[in-house]
Amino acid sequence: MSDIEAVMRTAPVIPVLVIDDAAHAAPIAAALVRGGLPVLEVTLRTPAAFDVIREMKQVPGAIVGAGTVLNPADLDRALAAGAEFIVSPGLTPTLGQAAIASGVPFLPGTANAADIMLGLDLGLTRFKFFPAMAAGGLPALKALAAPFHMARFCPTGGITAATAKDWRADSAVLCVGGSWLVPKGAPDPLAIEAAARAASALRP
Repeated sequence: MSDIEAVMRTAPVIPVLVIDDAAHAAPIAAALVRGGLPVLEVTLRTPAAFDVIREMKQVPGAIVGAGTVLNPADLDRALAAGAEFIVSPGLTPTLGQAAIASGVPFLPGTANAADIMLGLDLGLTRFKFFPAMAAGGLPALKALAAPFHMARFCPTGGITAATAKDWRADSAVLCVGGSWLVPKGAPDPLAIEAAARAASALRP
């Protein structure tokens, strides 16, 4: 993947993954890839996260990134684990500058106009809208997208299989982030693949 827009346009949904056991990583990744969702965001919310990234990287067709990247130290560890893109829940000048300097595709979190303006000042135009539902849902994103016509978004946070289609129908939305695809606990590959197939059909 050469840039973050290419990552965002690869599939309509990016699974947002919280995985406690690295042994579950490969079966989950393989099921998602088979279902048509190759872009995988592994959140750095568990001690196993970096090992999960390494394991998922071994799955053919998987494009594995790190989410919940909060600072340059997280960025460095994620890149060392092989992350191919970086997602953050917010945006600070320090993290933004470090991510840009690294050359990795970077999707920073934004929730208001000031966040977007900070990103634009750094030369960024592709953003995560987070937490999507708590920040006002689709009406809030539409209101933000109007003055920032150059920006495009991946809404994440509170989106479900039932509501994802509405988000995807908006022209400012390139993809959505979804945690509904992989429940916690031991994975059920057939159920994950089925959920991924349904999500991969969510085209505008």
